[in-house]
Amino acid sequence: MAGAELIGQEEIKEVVEILETGVLMRYGFDAQRKGMFKVREFEEAFAKYCGTNYALGVTSGSAALKVALTALDIGPGDDVLVPAFTFLATYEAVMEVGAIPIMVDIDETLNLDPKEIAKKKTPYTKAVIPVHMCGSAACIDTILEEARKHKLLVLEDNAQGCGANFKGKKLGSFGDMGCFSFDYVKTVTTGEGGMVITNNKDLYHRAEWYHDHGHDHNPKVSRALEGRTILGFNYRMNELQGALGLAQLRKLDYICSEQRKNKKIIKDALAQVPGVQFRKLPDPEGDSATFLAFNLPEEGVALTYQKLLAAEGVDTVCYKNNLWHYVPNWEHFLARSTAISKKYPFADPSYKGKIEYSRASIPYAEDILGRTLVIQIMVKMGQEKLDSIRKAIGKAAKKM
Repeated sequence: MAGAELIGQEEIKEVVEILETGVLMRYGFDAQRKGMFKVREFEEAFAKYCGTNYALGVTSGSAALKVALTALDIGPGDDVLVPAFTFLATYEAVMEVGAIPIMVDIDETLNLDPKEIAKKKTPYTKAVIPVHMCGSAACIDTILEEARKHKLLVLEDNAQGCGANFKGKKLGSFGDMGCFSFDYVKTVTTGEGGMVITNNKDLYHRAEWYHDHGHDHNPKVSRALEGRTILGFNYRMNELQGALGLAQLRKLDYICSEQRKNKKIIKDALAQVPGVQFRKLPDPEGDSATFLAFNLPEEGVALTYQKLLAAEGVDTVCYKNNLWHYVPNWEHFLARSTAISKKYPFADPSYKGKIEYSRASIPYAEDILGRTLVIQIMVKMGQEKLDSIRKAIGKAAKKM
């Protein structure tokens, strides 16, 4: 649960300050708000934390993806490379802007395989979305190198990796833009909410305009007289979310630090189980440690061990069987994508075998996700809980 575990007086104080002003909207009402702009303050603090020039608060991580894709001018006629292992929202956002998501395989990091970029791109591919799943980095340096080689934009989906690093640099800050989620189960939570970050001033302004109906936020005139350049929609973060975000952000490094301690204890116990191997981490020191992923030699063995762990009170997830984080399980998406694919110019030989959502087209994901189990790491686990997990791991292993 990460940040939700630590909601306390700091969050209450920030929220009460906003409630006392009576101004819950992030724009306007300057006379009544007593100088408080919590969303703006949260954005500035978040940009500083991530080492970027700009940050924009929005209503959700899903909205962050759509806002960023729009800012990047991705739309009808464009393809976007997206890994097979991700939350549904990554694909939904691409389709929401009128583009087509192209499913690509993953590698031993459980994230997008850089080699898939050259393999799956089409003449219409405009961007790639590496997703830093389960709190740890994709091979973002190699992905960037491949993307630049093929002149593709890079949008990082870092919904699950807030606070994580790669070689000292925060995830989300490598690509043209980065996106974060602050829903209730994320590392930092505002209940709902999200953030877009970038170092590009033009992209920031396009995102800022789009997320607020096209308002150009000219400080010299009233909101009613502001200009507009592009059409937009309403994805504004409100002041209550900004207040919560400020309090939570101050706890982020502590959250990751505690999770790393707890994860190490559980990982050390699992390392004693015959056949267990661990997900490749491109930068172990930068892991947010929100999850611990380990695998066994065969899918059947993994599922057996999962049942044995459950009997001992330890919950794990096998993402190959998870309905929301693996493309082949999304029956409603597959129905929609089949209809869309009929519009493709398949006479163009460059498309052959690339616009495909079958399990056969992602062999590594089918293998590794079927025999990988994932444990969620909490902030407040306590010695008693950790000891019980260690004992359960050993007990279950003896029954294998």
